Amino acid sequence: MKKIRVLIVDDSAVVRQTLDKVLSSDPEIEVIGHAPDPFVAAEKLKQEVPDVMTLDVEMPRMDGITFLRKIMTQHPIPVVICSTLTAEGSETALKALEYGAVEVITKPKLGTKQFLEESCTTICDAVKAAAMTRVKRKTLTHHAEGHKVPPKLTADAVLPPPPSKAMTQTTEKVVVVGASTGGTEALRVFLEMLPANAPGIVIVQHMPENFTRAFANRLNTLCKVTVKEAEDNDSVVRGQALIAPGNRHTLLKRSGARYYVEVKEGPLVSRHRPSVDVLFRSAARYAGKNAVGVIMTGMGDDGARGMKELKDAGAVNVAQDESSCIVFGMPKEAIKLGGVDTVLSLEKIAQEVLRLCNN
Repeated sequence: MKKIRVLIVDDSAVVRQTLDKVLSSDPEIEVIGHAPDPFVAAEKLKQEVPDVMTLDVEMPRMDGITFLRKIMTQHPIPVVICSTLTAEGSETALKALEYGAVEVITKPKLGTKQFLEESCTTICDAVKAAAMTRVKRKTLTHHAEGHKVPPKLTADAVLPPPPSKAMTQTTEKVVVVGASTGGTEALRVFLEMLPANAPGIVIVQHMPENFTRAFANRLNTLCKVTVKEAEDNDSVVRGQALIAPGNRHTLLKRSGARYYVEVKEGPLVSRHRPSVDVLFRSAARYAGKNAVGVIMTGMGDDGARGMKELKDAGAVNVAQDESSCIVFGMPKEAIKLGGVDTVLSLEKIAQEVLRLCNN
């Protein structure tokens, strides 16, 4: 199969070299060139159009956001924003997602072996997800010799499997949602359609640290429900949606009739932190029949096993349909495992969730 061809655009030579090394370590990816600014990148695009472009947001001569808007209006290609872990950078990166970027990743940096291995996994997966948004590619089932792939851990690494019996039903329903590539827009549509007294919601959206807070703050200005980045021990209450912080697992817990979240450290689960599988498993254990699960657009299978556990515990689950997904990976895998009750277009999910919670 043809490799995914990537153009790296960043004014830092160190970042360009590091990204090249990380991406080239994956046998499914080929770096076809570097550019220190958008003007050089534009010349390279005239010679060869890549499958994916990684793009810095702060560069000389022309910023990445302006360049992104020009690309999307003239010759759209999948773009992965490569940004720094700052509040200001997070706001800019969110604008980039609005203008058509597919994913946001944090700039790789030197650090511990574990950090570098996790960064490699995250960056390569983001590029593969971006490539799938335009062309459906079959992923290679083998890896080149010498390419080490971290073990793909399950939710067992964070939380034991739920008991066989679902918990006794209480008066309150809770909604747990998982999303990845394309999820920022899908979640906006979903949350904007909910009334101010909607059931309590906990969301895992695959995003880097700091970006989730900026994302939650932006949604809070657009939606009737209150939206905030989850903090440890936050109550899950009507009229509020909690978004799992980047680089932390978020679990649903229960004490008596009160639902709350636990935010904790832990290894990558299903190649992600936060992981949808971890959230869904915790909901299966502590909410059972009281839960409604929703899985949205995204690459990979994070959430599929957790959604099956949710259903086995008595929850009712909804998946976003293929036509409205940017990438139909996560919903497709959940459907294949038998964890989904209903498949709907994005615009119909909110109404169905409200119906299920009122039953």
